[in-house]
Amino acid sequence: MGLSMDEQKAVERFKTDVVEPSMTKLVILDFHADWCGPCKALAPMLEKVAAEYADKGVVLKKIDVDEEKFIAAQFQVQSIPTVYALFQGQPVADLTNARSETQMKQTLDQILAQLPVEAGAEQSPQPEQDVSQFVTMAEQILAEGDAERAAGIFDQVVQMAPNDAAAHVGLVRALVQAGHVEQAQAALAAAETNPAIATDPQIEQARSALELAGNKVDDSELAALKEQAASGDMQARYDYAEAAFAAGQRDAAAEELLAMFEADREWNEGAPKAKLLQIFEAVGLEDPWVVATRRRLSRLLFG
Repeated sequence: MGLSMDEQKAVERFKTDVVEPSMTKLVILDFHADWCGPCKALAPMLEKVAAEYADKGVVLKKIDVDEEKFIAAQFQVQSIPTVYALFQGQPVADLTNARSETQMKQTLDQILAQLPVEAGAEQSPQPEQDVSQFVTMAEQILAEGDAERAAGIFDQVVQMAPNDAAAHVGLVRALVQAGHVEQAQAALAAAETNPAIATDPQIEQARSALELAGNKVDDSELAALKEQAASGDMQARYDYAEAAFAAGQRDAAAEELLAMFEADREWNEGAPKAKLLQIFEAVGLEDPWVVATRRRLSRLLFG
């Protein structure tokens, strides 16, 4: 549809948070902003009325126009507060001028009398299980080198708690380390369709792991890169380090990058250090190998 990635994500969030509830409920959609004084004055009334009308099938949803500019633009919001009533994904009334509790209730009564709104308060989603102990266990197994087993545990955790970002990230990293790059790509793609996961900062760790895996070459190419790196050319050394890590030779990759950093820490705007940090993120900051290698980098940095 010609939408950017951010716009697509905004649409998905709106569908999940607003459109889906509106299929059976009457949604009061409040466009507001933190800096808007009239919005703050109106909010308590909207919350009170929505709570009182919850059993009649009314729910309140809020859209911050600064955070969701694309959605606000689709509704042609020119000023705030702007308040609409939505049913089955479509605006059915402009509630902006209903500034008093009495006016709002009268308007809602009129709308509810005309639409097949499902009575009853919106059901709160069931809380996800606390899976932190399983994530920790899988991380430990991954750090010990059993990527296959770790991937299996992470996959089970994802099924138990689909909104747990750490589990999704761990699954991608474990699959990469086990050599299942295509499965890792599919796992990341699936995670990114979940708005709660796609916007989580932890997802960058999974993207880093896949990016690094994309540098994999066959054994003959790796040997050729190693030979070229022996010449001392910095770019050749960097290319070899990337390929070595993708091939699972993380010690060789780290040795090369640390040596490059020690020789010329400013080369290519500090690329060896940046690559090491990306590797640390992909492997996992608590991994014993990462802890030890970070310590070596710190000694070079601070002498």
